[in-house]
Order: sequence, then structure tokens, then C-alpha cells
Amino acid sequence: MSERNSVLTLRLAGPLQSWGASSRFARRTTERAPTKSGVLGLLAASQGRDRGADISDLASLRFAVRLDQPGTRVRDYQTAHHGVTGKSMPVSERFYLSDAVFVAAVEGDAALIDGLHTAVRTPTFLPFLGRRSCPPSRPIDLGVHRGGLWRALRAEPWQASAWFQRRRVRERRIELEVIADLAAGDGPGDAVRDQPLSFDPRHRRYGLRGVRSAAVSVANPLSASRRPFVPPKHEPLRLLEE
Repeated sequence: MSERNSVLTLRLAGPLQSWGASSRFARRTTERAPTKSGVLGLLAASQGRDRGADISDLASLRFAVRLDQPGTRVRDYQTAHHGVTGKSMPVSERFYLSDAVFVAAVEGDAALIDGLHTAVRTPTFLPFLGRRSCPPSRPIDLGVHRGGLWRALRAEPWQASAWFQRRRVRERRIELEVIADLAAGDGPGDAVRDQPLSFDPRHRRYGLRGVRSAAVSVANPLSASRRPFVPPKHEPLRLLEE
């Protein structure tokens, strides 16, 4: 990692999210975690870039996402009519992630990262979680870190909802899955067609990128607040004495 590099971390939380990598026609699926193309699209929109603008600087960023709260996959059917003719359009099948929370991280030149940090704090276009119908439920910005992608993901507190954290209150540390870009020396991984080359709506283009899965350990903020169970005082015979 270059000493001039920084890492921007983003909290992606909302009632619904949808991160498609191979959706076509009337069936719009979602991956189980945010895609690089989707997150870079969010950053480009925050900066106010035109869809036809050059995104080579964003595409060069190293990307990873931590699955803090995987959520539940749900399916929806949508109907529509043509705005001019009124003709019924084909029924579309759309998939979403419900109640999911992720921490996405992008690493790159410090000047570029600082500019993106400013953009997500004061976005030109409102950010959304994969689709325009999926707004975030909490602020996206988590801050800028030094020390590399993996260090940032280990340092960032667990972002899952309190009700989800309470399910694992007996665990002091939580192992969270991370899906990250392959780096030199990482060994074999998987290939996904999720490397954005152009967001131009006339000819969107995506290339292959290598990814690998690993895990990081983070503290459970609720485990430290656990107290041993103390039964309430209950003396039924006192009523007879009175």
C-alpha cells in the first residue's frame, strides 16, 4: 500500500437494498452484498458526475465490503403501463435484501479519497442502495482511515442494528465475512463481472474482477454491558405476616 493512500468507509443500511451484477430484462436479481459497480456509482452520483463521464479513477480504487448484517432476500412482482400508449408492460420480477447492513471500503490516492469523503457528506445527487427505490436509513459516511483496507475494516465498529447484535450478546467478538478485490499474492479467487468501465446508459460496460472472501474480528458492543442475572426479591409469606 502506498503511503499516500487512504481508505473511505461507508455504512450501507436501509429497509431494502438491491445490488445487481447480471440482471437483465424482466428478472432483476440482487447479489448478497453490495457490488463494486454499485458503490462506485453511488460515489460518482455524490460527486455529480455525468453518466457518460470518465470513471477510470474510480475504477482503479481497491474495493471491499463487510457483511455486518446479511439481511433477508425478498421477491417482488411489479406491473407497469406505457406512459403514452397505456399498453401493459411485461410483469417484472425484482429481488431485494431486506434489513441488511454493510460496511463498504474503497482505498486509493489520499486526494481522491478526501474528495469522495466530501462528496458523500454533501452529495450532488441523493445516494441510493443499488436502486432509486432503496434510500439509506442512516448516514452513509463513516470516515477516512489510514493504514490500508483490511486495517480499516477491522477498526470500524460493528454496524448491525441493536436488535441483531442482541442475538449474539454472549459473544465478545464477532467474525464478519469480507468480500474484497484480489491483491497481488492473495492466491486464487473468484471472478465476477463487476468492474465498471462505463456508466453511459447507451452502452454500459463492465469487466471481470477477481475477488476473495475472508473474515475479520470485531468487538460486540453489547457484550460488555451484560450483567449476571439477579432474580427479583419476592417474599410471598410477608403478606401473611401483615
